[in-house]
Amino acid sequence: MENILPNLHLSDFDYPLPADRIAQTPLDQRDSSRLLVLDRAEHSLTHRRFTDLSEYLRPGDVLVLNDTRVTAQRLFGARAGHPDERLEAFLTERVADGLWQALVRPGKKWLPGSVVEFAGGLSAEALERTDERGGRLLRFSGPEGVYIEDVIAENAQAPLPPYIQTLLPPDNRERYQTVYADQGGSAAAPTAGLHFTPELLASIEACGVKIARVTLHVGMGTFRPIKTDDISAHEMHAERYTVSEEAAEIVNSAAGRIFAVGTTSARTLESAAIGPRRIAAREGETSLYVTPGYEFQVVDALVTNFHMPRSTLLLLVSALAGTEFIRQAYRAALEGEYRFLSFGDAMLIV
Repeated sequence: MENILPNLHLSDFDYPLPADRIAQTPLDQRDSSRLLVLDRAEHSLTHRRFTDLSEYLRPGDVLVLNDTRVTAQRLFGARAGHPDERLEAFLTERVADGLWQALVRPGKKWLPGSVVEFAGGLSAEALERTDERGGRLLRFSGPEGVYIEDVIAENAQAPLPPYIQTLLPPDNRERYQTVYADQGGSAAAPTAGLHFTPELLASIEACGVKIARVTLHVGMGTFRPIKTDDISAHEMHAERYTVSEEAAEIVNSAAGRIFAVGTTSARTLESAAIGPRRIAAREGETSLYVTPGYEFQVVDALVTNFHMPRSTLLLLVSALAGTEFIRQAYRAALEGEYRFLSFGDAMLIV
């Protein structure tokens, strides 16, 4: 926890988010989303398109991407004799073949020893509770002679956040991955990166901007709200990250500004910081909790989405842009009918 300003409460980071403002499906073209630009020096808001991002980048700037790949999976099934049930298993981490850590809903129907059946002859037994918020260790069984992980993958849905009710078609599951996703291990996509296309990235590089890739595997804690009104009492979940020698060299040699794509890239850079605008190549876990009062060492600018009320993500963007400026921007986005959360529109803080 770093430099939390006094007298800040979780209620200071609440706002009304109507259900119809939460984007349920992605746009057909990734970079056609809207972009709200927050200029901190001018204290101005400008409404643009994501394809305009390159206009805010200059030769010598560095754009930092999180190249994690989502490996979580989402299954729906029912207990034997209960065909009308819709039980959900959100598989977050594979422990061994057929053995997964998961979040389940509703938890009262996933008691240890219970068995849930899915399509394709697949079933899962709940072996034990792993926490009191729906965590379970599941052991899967399937048809003989078939690799169990293949059966799981064939019957799973894209692991969308719980606030998205519209499932992606099976042939469009990659839409919940960034185009540069590479290192498997995330429970959720780093959604600020979903707006980029290969063509946009190529045009940005052609302008003299360098691109660095880091990895932070997003954990399920990203979906769990802060429970205490005293924000200093919140315990941040730990997530695995990696900064390569190549990425550190690109960032440390930046002649211009350092743009983080997403709060995950920002937390990775700040976790690896060893001084002003310098990072070390390293890997490990970070539980860095960025709130208003935090002094950024590395990140100069941020590309991000619009976040849930009362979330650690909203606290982070408020730390960079200022709490009142973020309130003003979110009001403008709601009035301007921007799309919110994972499949929604984007914001640029410069």
